[in-house]
Amino acid sequence: MDVKRQQGGVDQGDLFDEALKATLCHGVISEGGTGPETPEEPQAPEAWGHERALTQHLMEAVSSSANLNRAYKRVKGNGGAPGVDGMTVAALRGWIAANREALIASLLDGSYQPQPVRGVQIPKPGGGMRQLGIPTVVDRLVQQAIAQVLEPILDPSFSASSFGFRPGRSAHDALRQAREYVADGYEIVVDLDVEKFFDRVNHDILMARLARRIGDKRLLRIIRRFLRAGMMADGVCNERHEGTPQGGPLSPLLANLLLDDLDKELERRGHRYCRYADDCNIYVRSQAAGERVMASMTSFLGNRLRLKVNQQKSAVVPVGERQFLGHRMGKGGSLGIGRKSVARAKDRLRAITRRNRGVPLARMVEEANRFVIGWVTYFRHARCQSTLREADMWLRRKLRCVRLKRCKSAGTMIGFLMGRGVAAEGAWKLAASGKGWWRLTDSRQAKQAMPTAWIRAQGLVSLADHHAALNAVGNRRVRDPYARWCERGAP
Repeated sequence: MDVKRQQGGVDQGDLFDEALKATLCHGVISEGGTGPETPEEPQAPEAWGHERALTQHLMEAVSSSANLNRAYKRVKGNGGAPGVDGMTVAALRGWIAANREALIASLLDGSYQPQPVRGVQIPKPGGGMRQLGIPTVVDRLVQQAIAQVLEPILDPSFSASSFGFRPGRSAHDALRQAREYVADGYEIVVDLDVEKFFDRVNHDILMARLARRIGDKRLLRIIRRFLRAGMMADGVCNERHEGTPQGGPLSPLLANLLLDDLDKELERRGHRYCRYADDCNIYVRSQAAGERVMASMTSFLGNRLRLKVNQQKSAVVPVGERQFLGHRMGKGGSLGIGRKSVARAKDRLRAITRRNRGVPLARMVEEANRFVIGWVTYFRHARCQSTLREADMWLRRKLRCVRLKRCKSAGTMIGFLMGRGVAAEGAWKLAASGKGWWRLTDSRQAKQAMPTAWIRAQGLVSLADHHAALNAVGNRRVRDPYARWCERGAP
């Protein structure tokens, strides 16, 4: 390995060093600590005032060459679609080379102005549409740089029962804690669904929470500009007075900051709960207690945070009747795969193995494997062997269907079947059948020509076998590079 690769790629790394030196030499003066401070809320503890005094000069940390270089590498590694200006991630390096001095100067004097986000809607797994806001790559760079500075300040004060979008925490950690609650007898779940949370975040409340902890007025101004940046949809730029659309690096941290009020209230009341982003499950012992908690938390969210609970999607039910992070929980805290998760996985595999895709079978198998490995790795702690064996049978039949249809003519099908050991009479009978492709693949001749061994020879990974391998003795803590599948939708 050469020196550049060991140092994380010097050729793409220290892009901002000379720019920062030049900016400081030209006398860009920090505004941190000058003028009146951002007023604190009356109920803020004295510790917050001390913390604000220590965070008066955060923009110097945000615009440091080391921080911006790290943000650039993160944005480049994440990839993603361009924003309203059409600039791709690949073009960001060239833009930085030409504009880095101006970028750093605008950060240090607090004049940086974000561009509108590009509005995109994607379907939600449970129905409806999810609004995404895709910032430009330059805005993503700045947001990432800000998040890297704010996260070490804000995250340590967040609740131990908050797991979403936090360093060192995962969905499996949330499930582990939920299982412990259920095993202790808290088998009624209060499933709170905040209606359009990321679209309804109140900017003033959020900024007040941030101003409690952050004293740098330049940083606060830039974050508010990000919140109020317009959203471009269908060629029209719409002003935004609430919400922090998903799609930017800063959005998850701000969401956790706002919902920390909910966490602290639940802790104050002594409740057992798990929160992953805006998915919050509270565990109680009885239906009556659950109804009381649902009513009080609905009132709290509405009065304190101006958020509305979706009454149609929220419920107080036994844990086995709801899904949490794609899993179904049973008696004693046992885990299974939720029915909706299996259905969504089949939808994804159905799209990959579509008979009219026109891609080689080997490529189809490769794409299916990539999804299967990640999906099964995510559900590795669930008891689901029977479910996975059924999914294996279904997927093998899908591939048989693809291969059989690609024969295209009766003569080609007969030649293929006979070449795979099917008797001539059986091959002719199958080729002359008027049944549909799906029914043909369930025939004795198709299974004889394309048995499980033939499917495996094509390279297809078995869901059940991969799950068993992950749970083999000595392999329970495996971290698979393909485990990127997420229940909350496409990245």
